Amino acid sequence: MRASGFSRMAFEGKPIIGICNSWSEVVNCNMHFRGLADSVRRGVLAAGGFPLEFPTMSLGEQLMKPTTMLFRNLMAMDVEESIRAYPFDAVVLLGGCDKTVPAQLMGAASADVPAIALTGGPASPAVFRGKQLGVGTDLWEYIDDVRAGRMSMAGYEELEAAAGPSRGHCPEMGTASTMATLVEGLGMTLPGSAAIPAMDSRRMQVAEECGARAVGLALERLRPSQIMTAEAFDNAITLMLAVGGSTNAIVHLLAIAGRVGVPLSLDRFHELSARTPLMVNVRPAGEHLVEQVFHAGGIPAVMKSVETLLHTDALTVTGKTVADNLPTTASSDTSVIASLGEPFQPPQGLAVVRGNLAPDGAVIKCSAASPELLVHQGPAVVFENMQDLMRRFDDPDLDVSPDSVLILRSTGPRGAPGMPEWGQLPIPSKLLKQGVTDMVRISDARMSGTAYGTCVLHVSPESAAGGPLGLVRDGDVIALDAHAGKLDMLVSDDELAARRAELAPAATRHVRGYTAMYVDHVLQAHQGCDFDFLVGRSQRPEDEPEAIFEGWVGGW
Repeated sequence: MRASGFSRMAFEGKPIIGICNSWSEVVNCNMHFRGLADSVRRGVLAAGGFPLEFPTMSLGEQLMKPTTMLFRNLMAMDVEESIRAYPFDAVVLLGGCDKTVPAQLMGAASADVPAIALTGGPASPAVFRGKQLGVGTDLWEYIDDVRAGRMSMAGYEELEAAAGPSRGHCPEMGTASTMATLVEGLGMTLPGSAAIPAMDSRRMQVAEECGARAVGLALERLRPSQIMTAEAFDNAITLMLAVGGSTNAIVHLLAIAGRVGVPLSLDRFHELSARTPLMVNVRPAGEHLVEQVFHAGGIPAVMKSVETLLHTDALTVTGKTVADNLPTTASSDTSVIASLGEPFQPPQGLAVVRGNLAPDGAVIKCSAASPELLVHQGPAVVFENMQDLMRRFDDPDLDVSPDSVLILRSTGPRGAPGMPEWGQLPIPSKLLKQGVTDMVRISDARMSGTAYGTCVLHVSPESAAGGPLGLVRDGDVIALDAHAGKLDMLVSDDELAARRAELAPAATRHVRGYTAMYVDHVLQAHQGCDFDFLVGRSQRPEDEPEAIFEGWVGGW
């Protein structure tokens, strides 16, 4: 440390606090993190700690191809090994965009060094032609307007210029806002921090408080494994359902739970959905943006509204329980945060469906779907992969009707690879021009948390892993009953067996580097898409023989 310019006075006898910074100029969500890191540093110093900032990989959904999900596990490895290798007594995890936050939590969970998360906050709302916009939810609608001839490209370019007025993550309840919310639900950040806008000075203030609290965590040796318990995951899932959060969070929570040894399954999401109503009026399931949630009391107010559904004795990074951290009164703005007696939508905003098309499960966000399509039968229109979809979905001769069920395969963890956000298949333009705005769509892909529609996602096992999605043919009748948790193709077992016998093995396309490792080791969606060799915790530094370090020093 002295070679880096620090005197003994700066660090001797003080807790060493790592600031894990995912700042990057190619990730708009995280571009303000240099200033946030400085605020964290002030808090660490004020509390008597010694802060050391270190960089990690940065993931941004808007520019990374084919998807940030391909690299979530790589970033988790980066975070875990950095925490393990360096002599940190605690770390502050500074993340924002979609996969950055779960990657950091996964890495911190496996390293199991005291940690506190600090998310970057939602961007300022865009304003286009007098209307407040979210970055994604409204964009999908305008894209359909362009494709249907209702909006000119000149108008679309005007929209594009207005769409991102500030740093920060998506301002609706997309995956980034959902994960920030769930960090509070898990107890891994300070109460009230999730919804503070990125450009609000209170975001800097809570960063200072997180830095100071990291020093307390180091002294108390309060670890992620003590906080992220089964009860904490129940709280996070309940909160996800209450805010109408992104389906992507399901995959991330499954992966994080696997790192701390909590036996979480898809069935638990279905069980908690049956009792948890939609409590927050925010896009894409509602009308407001996350900034309005903040002004209505933030995530603590949401948690207060569902207090009776939470494990309020669960421990948090504050060193106190959920009950200790809750506000004394509910939000007074019931247009944004409802009361449990008068929710915005009834329970079952999320459904897990199973059947001969998804033996290990698939998910559908009912709160953002068309109610009349949640029970539906129709003929399949099959797209072999994304390239096939892009070639044919706007073909005027495509044999498709409003009752059709659009099927997209080869887009799962192995097949794409990386399970991109391709699950919101576009409505064919011939139907858009007829006024069709939604259809049943099924894939082994994910969907943006800002998106909406009757989309069955995360079909497991995926087609590239031999899943039955690979057996569907054009015209097969697909039956969806989200209320009953059913998803089937009405094809006999004998016919499916015959098709499987004719099915050619998937071609190997990835022979080198990280992608080859990913395809060889990634688990399926219902297991969180983590690597099979990363599930669980790594060896803690204090479990290793001290003689290793002492011997190395002696060698010098």
